[in-house]
Amino acid sequence: MAKPRKWSRTVLTGLAALLVAGAIWIAVRPQPMLVDLAGVERGAMMVTIDEEGRTQVHDPYIVSTPVAGRLMRVRVDPGDEVTRGVTVVAQMRPTNPAALDVRTREQATAAVSAAEAALRVAQADLNAAMAEHDLAQTDLARTRQLAETGTAAQAALDRAESAARAASARLDTAEAAISVREAEVANARAQLIGFDDQLLAGAINETRRDEIPLFAPIDGRILRIIQQSETVLPAGAPVMEIGDITSDLEVVVDLISSDAVQVREGNRVMIEDWGGQTTLLGEVARVDPFGFTRFSALGVEEQRVGVTVAFQSPPEDRPSLGHGFRVEARIVVWEAGDALIVPSSALFRAREGWAVFRVEEGQAVQRDVQIGRMNGTEAEVLGGLETGDTVVIYPSAGLESGMRIAERLVQ
Repeated sequence: MAKPRKWSRTVLTGLAALLVAGAIWIAVRPQPMLVDLAGVERGAMMVTIDEEGRTQVHDPYIVSTPVAGRLMRVRVDPGDEVTRGVTVVAQMRPTNPAALDVRTREQATAAVSAAEAALRVAQADLNAAMAEHDLAQTDLARTRQLAETGTAAQAALDRAESAARAASARLDTAEAAISVREAEVANARAQLIGFDDQLLAGAINETRRDEIPLFAPIDGRILRIIQQSETVLPAGAPVMEIGDITSDLEVVVDLISSDAVQVREGNRVMIEDWGGQTTLLGEVARVDPFGFTRFSALGVEEQRVGVTVAFQSPPEDRPSLGHGFRVEARIVVWEAGDALIVPSSALFRAREGWAVFRVEEGQAVQRDVQIGRMNGTEAEVLGGLETGDTVVIYPSAGLESGMRIAERLVQ
């Protein structure tokens, strides 16, 4: 009976030793590193330049005062629709000429007297020139008759003709001087026009009911009122801004100059985050040929270039979008319909190139890859990977080629 008992003890001891050895092996054996995995797939890919922009009317019109005068209170409001040549957007009254003070009036009166005296002198000169002209013509006629009979010499006839021409020229000069002096008199008298000049008041019909209407220059809407209250303005002062936000609206995006050189006219644009539910479509209409300096929110000096985007979506898709609204523009500078795509998070630098960890039989194997375009989240694969390959994304610094890996399960 002792041998069976001894045999049982030996078997139990061996089993216990095997269990302990197995536990130790499991405890000390290398564990696979938990990683995140993603696949390499074919699909559509695009590279965009994303930047904040603002809407604006391409051709806004500034309504200004045509003459100096009093602008009546503006009764229209921003957003009101106007019709060209029909809608009266403002009313104004021209002002009377400023009244002259005593010194200015006396100076103007003296100028009138001087101009009238100069006119009388010019008239006297004209009378003298006319008398001289008549005498020269009479002498010429008499000398010509004597020359025909041989009594007067040819030289005498030549002198008479020269004197007649000179007298005629002096007569023309005197007549022109009369015109000049008459204009000076009129100009001097105009300086006397004052506030109390009833003839002037009658000429310009200055009454409270006679107002100058300002009509809308285009069909559209009032964008903003620059001068609302009644006030006196000089000629050319801006009153309001009018534009057509239905068919003349565009987007202006200020790009960093290094991004702007990648943009071409005709590039497709997606306009997002404008407040609506849909993505609006646009097209690059112009890239400005000059840049300007702007400081960022962090105080960094940046060279920016303006890019103008024309809407391609119909106005019905953006009924509430107006002038000066903020939008987010995504300018497509490259796109492909069938590209081999790998997540950018799987790439890392290796020997002045790009590499990934490809999953091969449960191991992470480092592979060099050739990369084309990148958009920040995806990269175009030109070589080194194939469709259906699995790669490690966000590889840690401790991951090395040949290490066993296991996919991290998302909780």
